[in-house]
Amino acid sequence: MIKPTILVVDDEKEIRELIEIYLKNEGYNVITAEDGLRALNIAKKDKIHLIVLDIMLPNIDGIQVCKNIREYLDVPIIMLSAKREDNDKILGIITGADDYIAKPFNPLELVVRVKAQLRRYLRTTILPKNNEIVIDDLVINSNTHQVTIGENEIKFTGKEFEILKLLAENKNVVFSSRRIYEIVWNEEFYESESTIMTHIKNIREKLGDNVKNPKYIKTVWGVGYKIER
Repeated sequence: MIKPTILVVDDEKEIRELIEIYLKNEGYNVITAEDGLRALNIAKKDKIHLIVLDIMLPNIDGIQVCKNIREYLDVPIIMLSAKREDNDKILGIITGADDYIAKPFNPLELVVRVKAQLRRYLRTTILPKNNEIVIDDLVINSNTHQVTIGENEIKFTGKEFEILKLLAENKNVVFSSRRIYEIVWNEEFYESESTIMTHIKNIREKLGDNVKNPKYIKTVWGVGYKIER
């Protein structure tokens, strides 16, 4: 099992040490840097899985460090800033940051955000599992029949799960109600349009999917349903 390594970049020693303590308590490897130049050197030579990066740094500020790192690394970056202006947050996200937290912050909140970013990153890039289908923060485990969004497990009936799995395994393919019924129920379709519509409605509700602007299951009017990626 991989033990993620996190680079913590902040010019304040007390903050670096505080974050390091909390992250090490969660079992992560932690490397610290007090300025932008050292952070860039570490990011180039060490295997880093996530970066906690302060905006206000000596030598090179965090925004420029983020821009430089994004040229060769696609790991999650969480920006820190003592400023609360929206411009800092917007600029950080535009330059490639994945999340943003303002100082002073609760270390436990930072840990939660680190876990969320690492979970998505490791599942989609480093630790893909043959029995898992990953769509953004949605994870479908075909072996255990578990479905999670972030930290939350969602309970589906057997048929709901099979419909969701069918669409997720065949991204961008449009399935008619007839085809879904024949595959999932394994019997001939017979006036079962309303059955599929009801199941799709239930799945969407459990996923928190907005019908007018769905994130997961999209309706192709007059044709059927698909998960688009």
